Amino acid sequence: MEQGVEEAYGAVSKPVEGTILTVCREGVEKLHGKRPETFEELFDILLPELRRSLENTPEKLDVLKEAGVVDSGGAGLVYITQGMRDGLSGEFQSVTAGGASAQKVDLNAFTEDSELEFGYCTEFLLRLQRSKTDIDSFDTEAFTGWLNSVGDSVVCFKEGSIVKVHVHTKTPGDILNHCQKYGEFLTTKIENMTLQHNGSHGMQELKLRNEEHKKPYGIVTVASGEGLRELFISLGCDVVVDGGQSMNPSAEELVKAYEQTNAETVYVFPNNGNIILTAEQAAKLCPDVEVRVINTKTIGEGYSAISLFDPHIGDTDAVTEHLNELIADVITGMVSRASRDVSTGAVEVVKDDYIGFVGDEIYVDEKTPEEALVGLCDKLGAGSYDILLLLAGADVDNASAQKMCGELGAKYPRSEVIMVEGGQPIYNYILILE
Repeated sequence: MEQGVEEAYGAVSKPVEGTILTVCREGVEKLHGKRPETFEELFDILLPELRRSLENTPEKLDVLKEAGVVDSGGAGLVYITQGMRDGLSGEFQSVTAGGASAQKVDLNAFTEDSELEFGYCTEFLLRLQRSKTDIDSFDTEAFTGWLNSVGDSVVCFKEGSIVKVHVHTKTPGDILNHCQKYGEFLTTKIENMTLQHNGSHGMQELKLRNEEHKKPYGIVTVASGEGLRELFISLGCDVVVDGGQSMNPSAEELVKAYEQTNAETVYVFPNNGNIILTAEQAAKLCPDVEVRVINTKTIGEGYSAISLFDPHIGDTDAVTEHLNELIADVITGMVSRASRDVSTGAVEVVKDDYIGFVGDEIYVDEKTPEEALVGLCDKLGAGSYDILLLLAGADVDNASAQKMCGELGAKYPRSEVIMVEGGQPIYNYILILE
């Protein structure tokens, strides 16, 4: 990974911070001194750092800050890395690709009265020709220097007799004519960046028109698992952003979710302590929307607050205060497989056993998820609560979950036991006590 960072910076003549280069470098730097035992653990360390760096790219590059977005290349790197992690977990999906379709051009985005403000994104593969140059002694550094003198955002490197070039310029013809002195083109691509920019402005105009039809409030929450998504939608959520433990959504994804609600005030329920800061950062990127982030750190807190959400009890301050009060008395227990041996003093955890825990406190270690769930209920005094909501994870079959629901109902007759197929990853069971 360190070698990859070095090669990436070396391939760019003028490295710019706040781009994919920064995201890659800062993510890899956080691995220094770490001793992951598996590739899975390595990616679990790397991914949050890549996301954190990505969210900070607007602070390093003014053009991103002005546009209110994160770096797209860095975002691509995060998605690719997440795909690697999913592949290691066997969570990848099989996709059938359709045939390539021609890109549609908005002819109104660049008219006869437009001015070429941003130039052309010009890319090509140049095959050096022995009849035109000495391939072995071809001076890539001097060639790159010339490109920088006539354009910017230059990426140039040579592999064998092929030179790959990316450059932004207002005169792509001059560059192509010059480069053809050394060889012939294998591929070329030239795109009008002013047209792309004006197209994005068209979307902005559409957004402004939607401002006239905003509803009073919207609800955005974060959850992972089809069952959990359906549960939150049934409670009145406008948008459920995919994410959770080790799968934190980016600020860009949250900004899109806020805007998608088309609401004057958006109440956000992150449901994970690691996502709260990102949700607040995303709120700052939406100056035209009042965003209220409720500090829900668990799925249980989010469920409780959203199920009792009342937007009519007062102004946004009163609603926010009420929601934060609601989550104070909610207990959320988790059951999942232990990734390593741990001694907590009260509990000896054995790798591959199942543990029941609340926050950072482990209560039980058992051989099956069902035994861990029962033990956790006993430790938490589940019978003293009115409602026991049981969310069954993706690795739990319906029959086992239904059986557990019946057993807990019989054990705690004074409590209402409800089972939902949450489909969440990582946690076999999520137990919500209200």
